[in-house]
Amino acid sequence: MKDKIRELAAQYFEEAVAIRRHLHMHPELSYEEYETQAFISQKLTEWGIPHRTVAKTGVLAQIRSDNNPDKAATAIRSDHDALPIDEKNNQPYKSTRPGKQHACGHDAHTACNLLATRILYELRSEFEGTVNCLFQPGEEYVKSDGTTGAQLMIDDGALSNPTPRSIVAQHVNPSVPCGKIALKSGKTMASVDTIKIKVCGTGGHAASPHLGTDPLPIAGLLQQALQLIASRYNNPVNPMVLSISSIHSDSTAFNVLSSEINLLGTLRAYNENWRKEVHRHITRMCQGIAAAFDTRIDCRIEVGIPFLQNDAPLTERVQQAAIDYLGAENVLPIDAYMTGEDFAVYSQQMPACFYWLGVRNEDRGITSGLHTDTMDIDENALKTGAGLLAWLAVSELD
Repeated sequence: MKDKIRELAAQYFEEAVAIRRHLHMHPELSYEEYETQAFISQKLTEWGIPHRTVAKTGVLAQIRSDNNPDKAATAIRSDHDALPIDEKNNQPYKSTRPGKQHACGHDAHTACNLLATRILYELRSEFEGTVNCLFQPGEEYVKSDGTTGAQLMIDDGALSNPTPRSIVAQHVNPSVPCGKIALKSGKTMASVDTIKIKVCGTGGHAASPHLGTDPLPIAGLLQQALQLIASRYNNPVNPMVLSISSIHSDSTAFNVLSSEINLLGTLRAYNENWRKEVHRHITRMCQGIAAAFDTRIDCRIEVGIPFLQNDAPLTERVQQAAIDYLGAENVLPIDAYMTGEDFAVYSQQMPACFYWLGVRNEDRGITSGLHTDTMDIDENALKTGAGLLAWLAVSELD
């Protein structure tokens, strides 16, 4: 089976490249991926693979084995939304849509999942069980109510009839060499919350600040006070990040005081109880500083995705299967990240494993990080990614 998967991954490699390049040239933002969904559906239809639309712009393909399909079930998942970035690369497959780019590699994820799905379908007579192949929208953007594409997929039945015993996903990583993967057990990526704060003032002439309330220095004090949460309230061994990434004034003149300052930031954590406690600290600081300066500070915390937990027994099985498929020298350990991934939603509901697919090639200058306007991949990684996904699915059904 392993050799057959390798052969098919090699046989379909050029098609995987063509799929990835088509998607890269035609990126769509979160929850707008209608053309992408149609393209995925078209490919599955060409290959005769049963599938259906889920979560409006997502797709679910179920590969049921010819022999004993109800024995067990597992799932593999990819995402296919792009980022609002204007690409600066000059490859022939550069994005054709200004201000939109697959700068997080979701085009590669989808290409790998499509080819893995095709491989599993062609080999369905040689294993027992069912594989749910999820093509998910909306990973990059958390809605104001905390909903992401992962939750929409779950709500629309992507993990039911049958319910998988586990789910696996891969994500490209430009710091890991092409041909290798990296993974860790346990807490792998952080929770993500968005902080939105408005400091209200009265505006006025900058030469007469005593006649009103200038919100700018108040916002500066608040920004500094918030940093004390991480440095003085948090246990130093407990990972967290609280960053105010934007401070915006409604004044654009040198002699006009602002009437309003807006702060935008993010909170990352690995402990749900502490995460809630940080929310209380933020709210209390806003209230206290507002009272001290006799003004109003509005604070809104949009609760996003939870932290991503790699199930220990499943991760061990994935690691051993990956070593079997790639060789021990190509399966690397890696540290946790403070970035977030909505695959975490699956990990909070069932055994899940999320690993990194290497796409780095220094000789070819493919080294740019995720979410940058020059991000690209060594496309040889598609062969590794497609074959390994199929092999992991089959191995999990044994």
